[in-house]
Amino acid sequence: MHQRPEDVIVVLDFGAQYGQLIARRVRECRVYSELLPCDTPLDKILELRPKGIILSGGQASVYDTDAPKYDPKIFELGIPILGICYGMQLMAHLLGGKVAPAEKAEYGRTELRVLDDSDLFAGLNPQLICWMSHSDVVLEPPKGFKVTARTNNAPVAAMSDPQRKLFGVLFHPEVSHTPWGIEIIRNFVYNWCGCKPTWTPRNFVEATVEAIRERVKNERVLCALSGGVDSTTTAALVHRAVGDQLTCIFVNHGFLRKGEPERVVHTFRELLNVNLVYVDASERFLRRLKGVTDPEEKRKIIGEEFVRVFEEEARKLGHIRFLAQGTLYPDVIESGTRYAARIKTHHNVGGLPPDMKFELIEPLRYLFKDEVREVAEELGLPPEIAWRHPFPGPGLAIRILGEITPERLDILREADAIVMEEIRKAGLYRQVWQAFAVLLPLRSTGVKGDKRTYGYTIAIRAVTSEDGMTADWARLPHEVLDRIANRICNEVEGVNRVVYDITSKPPATIEWE
Repeated sequence: MHQRPEDVIVVLDFGAQYGQLIARRVRECRVYSELLPCDTPLDKILELRPKGIILSGGQASVYDTDAPKYDPKIFELGIPILGICYGMQLMAHLLGGKVAPAEKAEYGRTELRVLDDSDLFAGLNPQLICWMSHSDVVLEPPKGFKVTARTNNAPVAAMSDPQRKLFGVLFHPEVSHTPWGIEIIRNFVYNWCGCKPTWTPRNFVEATVEAIRERVKNERVLCALSGGVDSTTTAALVHRAVGDQLTCIFVNHGFLRKGEPERVVHTFRELLNVNLVYVDASERFLRRLKGVTDPEEKRKIIGEEFVRVFEEEARKLGHIRFLAQGTLYPDVIESGTRYAARIKTHHNVGGLPPDMKFELIEPLRYLFKDEVREVAEELGLPPEIAWRHPFPGPGLAIRILGEITPERLDILREADAIVMEEIRKAGLYRQVWQAFAVLLPLRSTGVKGDKRTYGYTIAIRAVTSEDGMTADWARLPHEVLDRIANRICNEVEGVNRVVYDITSKPPATIEWE
């Protein structure tokens, strides 16, 4: 279920590392944006009635034989267009400018000199720092364009044709390393595209509730409930739209954290007064996953089994047409498009079986996590739900590397509970995006009570992030890490070593599988 607002900015993705960040920055301006493959046909783009189009960066050169391109008729639409990095190079190339390999490639922080502050650079200083990541440069802009900024190595670091509302920047305004980059995007979407800051949680809730009500009518809805902010917000939206026509099903697949099934049941039955069916299917899921070690296979099996459980419960409840679930935009992006490679198949996207019997309602499908939290607060959900750390649908199944066994699940539950308890006790829960434990399928030699041990290794993962698409490892205080490691080794049977993951995303993902 998705109700687009009137003002839309389309971001055409050329396989950029930062493509999703462009969409995020536009939304920070309270303007709705949507990421589409760069070869999306013009008629499909126009169906969204975009007020503006942004062309993302990418890894290719415009002279590569297989370089991604778009329909050049896009420039005849009269819609304002902003090209970023490769997007600018391709714009220049297709419109008759000159693009060539740079004598010296630019990567990282670079000084930018603004030559014309009458359009994108309005209100900004003439001397700026920006973030570059390119090996080709525009030597000459197309006819009708003026050069609006340059660097020591890029004679055309920005260009514009105000008459046709076409703009290009060689740097990346979407990344935090270009601290004023949001102003470039704001100038584009407000001043040139004529967008208004109407993409707000309140407007989203009102439009989404009305759209769900109009689609569902008198039919009944099941909601896939996990207890996390995504599925809870989905349930709250659907409940506000159709009331008792909603039944939530909470499946305990056996991969939940310590005490979580009891907490979820209490929250929904006692606090939110929502119809809830609790299904303990832990043994069933364990049987399906016996001997499975490949993470993609785990996700697909769990996704399929989830739907089968829902179908069985639905038959018990009578005819139910719709299934609501908390799919987010990062789930869709990471599951892959033509030019944005599949990072991992999310169980609620690529993991769904093709013969599924339900029609899906996914009101959060085009939201990032921080936007979901804002919607949760708008709906009046308690802070412990609105600000709950992300927890993957497959749960601990993808935090145990290798085969899943009851013993390994018990070990990981106890270790994870210690991590969360110490993070909360230190007042760090709201400061980190996500924190958890991972059980590694390897043993190492240790010493306990003067005796040799041969135990498992637990990896601790804690990251900071804005939306989960990129992340940095959290610099947790050493004393907190010390307490976590000491407690796990002393209190969790079978573990004698704890390590801390200091890898950012990219190159890693937040989860290990």
